[in-house]
Amino acid sequence: MPMSMMGIGMVTMLSSLRGDYALGGAVSATVALAAALLGPQVARLVDRYGQSRVALRATAVTVIAMSALLLCAALGAPDWTLFVCAVVAGCMPAMGSLVRARWAHLYQGSPSLLHTAYSFESVVDEIVFIVGPILAVGLSTSWFPEAGPLAATVLLGVGTLLFCAQGRTEPPVHPHAHAAAGRSALRTRGLLVLVLTFVGVGAVFGSVEVTTVAFADHLHHKALSSVVLAVYALGSCIAGIVFGALKLRGPLSRRFLVGIVTLGVSMLPLLFVKNLVALAAALFVAGLSISPTMVTTMGLVALIVPAAKLTEGMTWTTTGLAVGVAFGSSAAGWVVDAAGASGGYWVTVAAAGLSVATAFLGSRRLRSAPEQREGARVESGGSDEPAGRVEQLGR
Repeated sequence: MPMSMMGIGMVTMLSSLRGDYALGGAVSATVALAAALLGPQVARLVDRYGQSRVALRATAVTVIAMSALLLCAALGAPDWTLFVCAVVAGCMPAMGSLVRARWAHLYQGSPSLLHTAYSFESVVDEIVFIVGPILAVGLSTSWFPEAGPLAATVLLGVGTLLFCAQGRTEPPVHPHAHAAAGRSALRTRGLLVLVLTFVGVGAVFGSVEVTTVAFADHLHHKALSSVVLAVYALGSCIAGIVFGALKLRGPLSRRFLVGIVTLGVSMLPLLFVKNLVALAAALFVAGLSISPTMVTTMGLVALIVPAAKLTEGMTWTTTGLAVGVAFGSSAAGWVVDAAGASGGYWVTVAAAGLSVATAFLGSRRLRSAPEQREGARVESGGSDEPAGRVEQLGR
């Protein structure tokens, strides 16, 4: 919930307190960029010292930084203080990566159960990202301006405490990870392909959100933009539920490529929509490819990254996604200002094409990456995973 509430909450708070949307957007972007830079480093510490030990400390720092930011905003402190607090708040642990690492630990050797767990996780993500922004804006506009970010901060603290209390599901720390600590998970064969592809996918997400709001505003129905985007997320929700119930065969690398191509093709109709009904229908269809692609990607990460670096590997993919969202939002805003409301969807299609091209160019590395998994397992000092896990996940 904090991830879905923080950005829009900052914009709503600062626009209300200081009448400055640009400042709110800049502070929100600073938090996102800091999280993208610091997230993988926090994840490396998680893999090395354990989830609870690191997540509790990182969350404590984030809660303190966010509290300071809210106080600075409320008391009218200089703008630079907001940015300093925002940078420190970026050390917030990537809870999605921590959760998925636990699923991988719980269902190691059971690819069908892991597939279902990741699908369930994707559906929950979509629900959270529908509810979170509405909650953040509603609290800040109906109660007091700081209420949205404050609620996000409280949820982060309480949620992390509840999560870390579940010691039974926490993955074990791999002692041999200390010897390999100097080598980033990003150097794992195939992972860079996934991260770069997700930069393009993130740009798709970011540009769709900005352009949809502008398109609805152009038609004098700006308030309906949230409904249209909710339909987009609904398509992903439904696809995640169905996808999680399927028993699929074939290598994950091929499934990933099919998902990225499907996602890219599904964005083309956005160039031809003329009204909000057609836009909602096009986005619903486009949303059907999101959850399956996300689930498959996380499955690939779990397959190719050594167990001792799994959290870092998953965090790198979400970092690529976050960087893409930032670029996509900025580019779409620029194009909308220069070429009109619907012009932003050209950014969406271009970003989708970039992700497809990256996936195709890296497909050979992805196909061969699972073959390196045994070597990576040896590098991490041997894993407690069954030796046949690679072949099972591949099938």
